Order: sequence, then C-alpha cells, then structure tokens
Amino acid sequence: MDVAVIGLGLIGGSLLQALAARGHRVVGFDADPAIRATARTAAARAATGTRWQVAGTMRDAIGNADLVVLAVPLPALPSVLREMTGYSGLVTDVTSVKGPIRDLTGDFAFVGGHPMAGKETSGFRSADPALFAGCAWVLCLEPDRTSLPDWLTLAELFTDLGARIVPTTADEHDRAVAAVSHVPHLLAAALATAVADDPLAAALAAGSFRDGTRVAGSRPELVAAMCGGNATAVRPALDGVLKTLDDLHAALTAADPVAALRPLLARANATRTGWPPVPGEQAILPARPDVLLRLGGVGGWVTAVDRNRREVVAMRPESGRNGS
Repeated sequence: MDVAVIGLGLIGGSLLQALAARGHRVVGFDADPAIRATARTAAARAATGTRWQVAGTMRDAIGNADLVVLAVPLPALPSVLREMTGYSGLVTDVTSVKGPIRDLTGDFAFVGGHPMAGKETSGFRSADPALFAGCAWVLCLEPDRTSLPDWLTLAELFTDLGARIVPTTADEHDRAVAAVSHVPHLLAAALATAVADDPLAAALAAGSFRDGTRVAGSRPELVAAMCGGNATAVRPALDGVLKTLDDLHAALTAADPVAALRPLLARANATRTGWPPVPGEQAILPARPDVLLRLGGVGGWVTAVDRNRREVVAMRPESGRNGS
C-alpha cells in the first residue's frame, strides 16, 4: 500500500517506520524542516528494505497515496485538511480526540483512529517501529458514515503491526479516553506541581512519585490540545475523580481514618489488579457493524481480518476481569 504520514512526531514517526518495515511504500511529511531533515537522515541509515521517503511538501507526500494518516495535533488539523482538498483516497488519523475530527473530515473517506501507545518523550527521535505491538488501536465505526470495507482495510493494516483493534464510535471513544488517558495527564500535572516548590519532597520522591507523574513529562502543548479538545468528556470524568478524592479526604477526618480508608482503597486495588483484561476465548465473527460495536462495547478487540470472507478474529476479556 502507498501510505502518506503527515506529521512526524512520536506516533507519526513510529508509524512511518513500522509500515516501511512491513514492506509498504511510505512517504512522510512534517511542517518543520528540521524534523524532515532528521527523518531523511534516519531513512538513509535504515536497513535496505525498511526505508521511507520524506517529501518537501504535503501535496507531494499525498500525491500517490492510497492512504493518508494524519498525525498532527488537533489544532493543526483544519489547515492540513484544507491543503488536502481534492484528495480522494482513504484518510485516517491518530489523534486522541475523535468527535471533533469526525466533524472536520466530512468531505473525505475517513475512519477515525487512535493507537493507545506512547511514551513520556516526544518527537521523531523517540520514534520506535515496535511501539504498536500489543497496543489497543481504536478504529471508529460510525453506523451512518463509516465504510465497512475502509474500516476492514485499516484493521488489517494495523493488526499486521501487532495492534489490537477496538471498534467503537467517536463519542464512546472520547468518553472512555477522558477517564483512562486525559484525566491521568491532569492528575500527573497536579502531583508534579505539588512538589514544585518543595525541595525536600522532591529529594525524597521515589517510585510512587515517578510512576504517578510519568506523563507530566509530555509536552504541555500536546497535553493541552488533547485535554482541551475533549473538554466536554473530560469535565465529568474529572468530576468523578474529584468526588473520589473528596471521599478519601473525608475518610482521613474520620475517627478511625485507617478503617475508613480501607473500603475505598480496596475497590481501587481490585480494579488495578484486574487490569489489563485477560483474553478469553477466540472467536470468528462476521464483520458487521453491529457485531463489531458490540465487541468493542464489552472491551473486546480484533486480532486479524479476512476481508474476502468479511470475517474477523476476535477476543473478548475473560468474564469477571473487567466487568464484562
């Protein structure tokens, strides 16, 4: 497949390299000339057969592409899409908010995507072609809009990179990632800020602080675009966390704070020790939108696609491990 990757940060750069390593003809583009130069140098050093090209303009990058992957921050997407006017191939993205992208891409053959993969470091220099192995990769399936053949094409492409494809809608995606991705970024920022002016606490910080604040090392402008772009879903998710913190605060003021804390912490412990979900039995399912959305709704995923037979190999979590 001829693929253009627009935006060569961590995710775009990793995808560029991963697709090239699987034998696809890949052309990348980034608006920053320095990033383009870095990507060209890396391509020249890559092993024969795993190399990619870097275009000087976005129009050159997408000119022969069967698929365009948009890997730019949400605020940059409107101008990128304007430059793509007239492109008639398939388009997907890797943005962490799906509702606004769905609304912006009405003139294209579009399937919203979001690989749940990343690092606390950003940029092409942090790119890793193995980044997507084992990750959950959301592919949005809007019943009134998404072409099923297009969805299956992308599901096949990304499962070949080792990803687990989770079918859902843009609205359901945004609700879920607000809780498991966006609010954790805000909590990490809060925890890091709490010791910003406390050198003794910073000196004593160890594993709990390290793990709880890891994603606070992400670029602030990317986190702001991610959380602000999904503000409608992030607010109620954050309200739920604040309610739990209020309950913990109230427990600390109880006559016996140790006893009051135990049930609150026990629920958190059960949730965390039951994660990640344990795969249950494998099944062959018909590739129908209603079947795929039911699979995603119970936390299931697709591991392989047979486009000719319109079937998918699917897994769902073992009963009892994640509430399914």
